[in-house]
Amino acid sequence: MSDDTPVQDVRSVELTRIGPARFKATNARGGETFFGTGGDDPDFTPVELLLAAIAGCSALDVEAITHKRVSSTTFDVHAEGRKVRDADGNHMTGLRVAFDVAFPEGPEGDAARARVQSAIEMSRDRLCTVSRTVQLGTDVVYDDHPEPDVS
Repeated sequence: MSDDTPVQDVRSVELTRIGPARFKATNARGGETFFGTGGDDPDFTPVELLLAAIAGCSALDVEAITHKRVSSTTFDVHAEGRKVRDADGNHMTGLRVAFDVAFPEGPEGDAARARVQSAIEMSRDRLCTVSRTVQLGTDVVYDDHPEPDVS
């Protein structure tokens, strides 16, 4: 008898305002990243973080699959999309992730090269949690937790 209960692993981040239109995100392991509106500071915007998350998630998948054979000599990933405002509000369209991966000559490099396309497809179709969430869509619940009234 199979158990169709989905595996659930709760992930979370905490945000702290560190300045006008600037925030720090902290994960449970203590890692930090910064983001803002993309003005004069070098911080990523939330949309750039989304693109980085999609590209990074798939890059980790593809690397894990292909590097079982041999380490790459080049591994670059480009992610892009168009931010639009229309009747559906602000959102991204035309999301695209492009890989530039090269391996050394020889049998191990040939084996790794032969796996790149299928690794990309596996990431896109099943493995990458970030892009799969965007592709499948899911509700986002917003809660307001005001400070308790201590008067």
